[in-house]
This record gives sequence, structure tokens and C-alpha cells, in this order.
Amino acid sequence: MTDALRFRHVVYRNYRVWRKLLAASLVGNLLDPLFWLVGLGFGLGSLLPVVGGLPYLEFLGSGMICYGVMYSASFEALWSAFARLKQQRTWEGILHAPMTVTDIVVGEWVWAALKGTLSGVAILTVMAALGLVHGAAALWALPVMLLTGLAFAGIALVITALAKSYDHFVYYFTLFITPMMLVSGVFFPTAQLPPAVQLVAHVLPLSHATQLARGLVLGRPIDGAVGHIAALMLIAVTGVTVARALVARRLR
Repeated sequence: MTDALRFRHVVYRNYRVWRKLLAASLVGNLLDPLFWLVGLGFGLGSLLPVVGGLPYLEFLGSGMICYGVMYSASFEALWSAFARLKQQRTWEGILHAPMTVTDIVVGEWVWAALKGTLSGVAILTVMAALGLVHGAAALWALPVMLLTGLAFAGIALVITALAKSYDHFVYYFTLFITPMMLVSGVFFPTAQLPPAVQLVAHVLPLSHATQLARGLVLGRPIDGAVGHIAALMLIAVTGVTVARALVARRLR
């Protein structure tokens, strides 16, 4: 095994721990976005006309895929990763093995993205069962989910590396995640927002992810697909690079 693949031991270690807590993890990270989908999709959707040229349940479901990925990946890279960093001091223990800070951060990054992808797959499966998926092109949403998970995991790991306690994550969710969720086209089209807000929304990672997933799942053309992918890749790589530097400083 090459040195570049050592991070997979961190992924496997986290998977084995997660397997023991599977029930609680599924309730917290999978059911929350599914409740949003079913509750708003059938409840509010029955009162709304076509939204963005789509039945509201289709519009909402294709956006909730990315919301589920964002929520699950962020939660794992914040609360769970911080517990391993500060409370359990797992990362310090791993460094006693032939592992580096880069191995740890990349392993946490990939693991959080995989958990986020699992949430997205759960919502996509529900959409398929409801007949809301149009065509086999929806399978291309899987790498989009993974890329979205990497983008949000990278950002969250930066916050984790800077945080002094769990309380700091409240600021991150309240001031960044929640506003982004509301303006990125998950619940309603961004075209309905004021022009200044639209400009901000178009550079947010959730907006890029939502446009990609919605087009793939519903079989609709995607304007600027290459740009959306490039933006998510840039956010993901920048996030994990900055997180690696901050974690190395903190552990030192």
C-alpha cells in the first residue's frame, strides 16, 4: 500500500465505530431530511402550483438530496470529528502509528463525505419509489453527492480545527448553513430573491450542488454544469487543505 492510501485506515476505523452506533446515526442523519421531504412535499406541495416549472414535490425532492448530503457531512465533520480531536483525543493516538496529520484529515474528510452521500442516496431512493426520478441519468447524481459531501466536509473541518468547544458550531449552523439552505434553491427558486441575494446565492456550494442534482435527477438541462463542478471541486480542495494546516498547528 502506498503512503497516499494510508488515510483509508482512518475511514475504516470511523466506519467500525459508526457501525456500533448505526441506529442513532440513521435517525439523526437520514430521517431529518426525509421528514422535510415528506412533510413539505406532500403538505405544502398540495397547496402550491407548479414551482420552477416542476411539481413542487419534484422540485423539493431534488433539492433535499443536496440538503441531506450537506447536513450529514457537516454534522460528521463538526461534532463527531471534534469529539475525536478534543474529547477522545483519538487523532493524537493515531499519530503514534505510522500516520500523519494529512492521513487523519483526509480520512475524516472522505469519511464525512461518504456519510453525506449515504443520506443523499436515501432521499434519492425515496424519490425513485415515488416515481419522481426521470431516467438513468439520475445515477450521475451519485458522484455529485460525493463531491458535495467533500465540499461541505472540507469547510466543516476548518471550523472544527478552529473551534474551542461544541458551542462554536451553533454559530456555523445559524450564520452559514441555515441562511444558505434558504437561498440556494432547495425550497424555492432563487429567481424569486432580490438581485443582491441572488448574486450571493450563486456562489454558495449548496446552490451549485442543487442545480446539478436537480438537472440529473429530473432529466433537465443544466446550465453551466462544468462551472458548478469546478466550483465544488475548488471548495472541497481548498477546505481540506486549510483544515490540514490548521489541524497540524493545533496538534503541534
